[in-house]
Amino acid sequence: MDSTHVTEHPTSYERPKPGADPAEHRGALLRSPNPLGTSALPAQARAGETPPSPGTAVPCGKEPTARGPEHAQPAAAEPDPHRPRPTPPPDGIPVQPGAEQDRGVGPQDRRTGRGLPPGRPTPMRRDGDRLRFVGAATRRIARGIDLDEIVMGLCRATVPTFSDAILVYLRDPLPVGDERPTGPVVLRLRRTDRIPEERDSESGFPPLQLPETDPAESAGLSELSSLTAELCEVRPGGALNEVLRGVRPVFADAPAARAALPELLGEGGESVVPAGQRAILAPLRGRRRVIGAALFLRRPERPAFEADDLLVAAQLATHSALGIDKAVLYGREAYIADELQRTMLPETLPRPTGVRLASRYLPAAETARVGGDWYDAIPLPGSRVALVVGDVMGHSMTSAAIMGQLRTTAQTLAGLDLPPQEVLHHLDEQAQRLGTDRMATCLYAVYDPVSHRITIANAGHPPPVLLHLGGRAEVLRVPPGAPIGVGGVDFEAVELDAPAGATLLLYTDGLVESRLRDVWTGIEQLREKLAATARLTGPDHPPPLEALCDEVLDMLGPGDRDDDIALLAARFDGIAPSDVAYWFLEPEDAAPGRARKLARRALARWGLEELSDSVELLVSEVVTNAVRYASRPVTLRLLRTDVLRCEVGDDVPQLPRLRQARATDEGGRGLYLVNKMARRWGATRLSTGKVVWFELNRN
Repeated sequence: MDSTHVTEHPTSYERPKPGADPAEHRGALLRSPNPLGTSALPAQARAGETPPSPGTAVPCGKEPTARGPEHAQPAAAEPDPHRPRPTPPPDGIPVQPGAEQDRGVGPQDRRTGRGLPPGRPTPMRRDGDRLRFVGAATRRIARGIDLDEIVMGLCRATVPTFSDAILVYLRDPLPVGDERPTGPVVLRLRRTDRIPEERDSESGFPPLQLPETDPAESAGLSELSSLTAELCEVRPGGALNEVLRGVRPVFADAPAARAALPELLGEGGESVVPAGQRAILAPLRGRRRVIGAALFLRRPERPAFEADDLLVAAQLATHSALGIDKAVLYGREAYIADELQRTMLPETLPRPTGVRLASRYLPAAETARVGGDWYDAIPLPGSRVALVVGDVMGHSMTSAAIMGQLRTTAQTLAGLDLPPQEVLHHLDEQAQRLGTDRMATCLYAVYDPVSHRITIANAGHPPPVLLHLGGRAEVLRVPPGAPIGVGGVDFEAVELDAPAGATLLLYTDGLVESRLRDVWTGIEQLREKLAATARLTGPDHPPPLEALCDEVLDMLGPGDRDDDIALLAARFDGIAPSDVAYWFLEPEDAAPGRARKLARRALARWGLEELSDSVELLVSEVVTNAVRYASRPVTLRLLRTDVLRCEVGDDVPQLPRLRQARATDEGGRGLYLVNKMARRWGATRLSTGKVVWFELNRN
C-alpha cells in the first residue's frame, strides 16, 4: 500500500466576499464589511433557498442543477468567480468592488456599514490591498533621485490613500555615509502634506477641528507647518530618543509616543494629532542610523489605523530612509565631481595683450559631470599666449585624473617656452608613463600679437576653424598627427597668419561628432554656423565672443550630447607696429646708457613723457644685469597697450632672484627697485635664455 500522504484542498463555488482572506479555509471571512449578526450567507441563502450542506460534494467550476424549488437560482445572477480582477493603478490603492458594488451599491465603511461619500478614499479591506499599496508607494518613492524628490514621493504616495496628512522630519544636517555627526541631534520639519481643501469639499467631509480649541482659531490639518515646531532637539535619554532608537512605528496613543510627540511637535503641535489610533509615528532609519521621523495622521471621520498598518508604515519609512541615504551620498558625489571639474579646468581665463578669450564646457550628462576634455590659455613671454585644447578617452573620474596630469604637464612645458611640436612630444612621453592605454588628443597653438602669426601643432585632434573679419570661415589645414600616448611618432607644427579681427575656434570632438553624424559632417556644419553668425553682425564687426560661443552650442540637437564638449574661442586683436619699439644692444658697458636714450625717445613719440624717469631707471637696472653675464646681443622691447610693458632678453638661462641687499653691498638693489616701482614684473626662462619684464600703468 502506498504510504504517500495526500492532502485534499476543499473547493467552493462561492466567490470570497470583500474582506476575506483568499488563503483562509474555504474563503472564510477575515474582516466582514457587515457587523456581526447581519447576514453573511451565500446568495442562495439570501434568496430563501437551503444551501448545500458542508458535506455535499460540488464539482469544481459547476453550478448546481436547478431541479426544483430547493435548487432555484437567485434573482440576481452571481458573477463568474473565475473572472480576472482589474489591474490596479500604479500609484495608489485600487478600490476593490464588493458584493454591494456588484449589485450597483457604492462602497461602505467596514466599521459603520454606511456608504462612503463620492471621492473619499476607500479603506484597505484586504491584506492584498496593503501589498499593492506598498508596492505602488515604494515604486513612487524609488523614482526620486535627490532628497526633495524622495520626500515628495513619500508624501504623495501616502496622502490621501494611507493617511490624510503627513509630517516628515529629517536630521539637520543629514549625515553622509560613515560620517559620525558631532553635537546634538536636531530634527527639522522638512515637508508637510495633506488633502487639499477642495478635496475636502468634494469628498463630503469637513476639515478636522482641533480638540479643545476654539473653532475660530482652529485650522485642522491645513496649517500643520504653522502649528508645529520647525526644529526639534532630540535629548539623550528623552522619550523621543527612545522611540527613534526603537526603530519600529508606534501608534500615537501608545505611552512612549504620547511622551515623545510634545518633544517632536513643540508647544501646541500636539493638538494636531487626532485621538485614538489615528496617528502613527514612524522613525526613519538609514543604513547606519536614524535620520528622521514621519508622522501619519487620519481624521476622526476616517477609520482608525489597524495593527497591519504599522507594517505598512514601517515599509514606507524604510524605503524612504534608504532612498534619502542614497540621495545624500549622490549629492556628495555630485559635489565632489563639480569641485573636481572646477579644479581641473581654468577658473578664469587670463587677459593677455592683443587677444580676447571665451570658453565653454559641457559634460556628457548630469550623471557624468566630469570627463577628459580640457582647455587652457597660458600667457607666454613677449605678450604671446598658448591656446590648448585636449580630450582624454572616456568621461570618467579616471579620465579626469589623467586630464589633470596632462594639463599640468602642458602648463609646465609652456612655461619653458618650448615650440608646440616639442610640447606635444613631451606630453606623449608623459602619457606613456601614466599607462599603456592612456590615450588623448591635443591641439597646441601659440599666438604672437606682435607678428600677427600663430603656430599650431596637432596630435590627432579635430582641426580648428578660423572665422575671418569679413565673415568667411575656413577649416585650417593642420597636419593631424597621432594621438598622445601612441609613442614613437613625430609631431609637425605649421605657422599661419592670424589677422586682426579674426576668431580662432578650438573644440573637442563632442561638438562635431555624435551617433547622428560623423566628425567631418559636424565640422562642416560648424563652419556654416560660424559663417551664418558672422553675417548677422556685418562684414566690419566680428560677432561678440560670448554670443558666438552660445550660437555654436545651439547647433547641438537633442541626440548630439554623446561626449563632453570643451570650447575655446580666441579673438585676435594684435598689437599695431606703431605701438612696438624693438632694439638689439651689444653686451658692453655703454649698453645701459644707450637703452635709457632709446626708451626716452619712444616715450616721447607715444606722448608718455611723464613715465620717462621711472622707465629710464628701471630699464637701466634690468639692462645692467643682462649685459653683465650675456655673451650675445641683448634685446630691448617696449609695448604700448593699456599698460606700458618693457622686456629685456639675454642668452643666460639663470633667472634673477629678488634679495635684500646689505648696507655694505655695492649692488643687488636693481630688482628691489623694480619690485617697488613696477605694476608687475617677472622673469621667464626660454629655450635660448631668459626674458625679464615689467609693466607700468600709463596714468
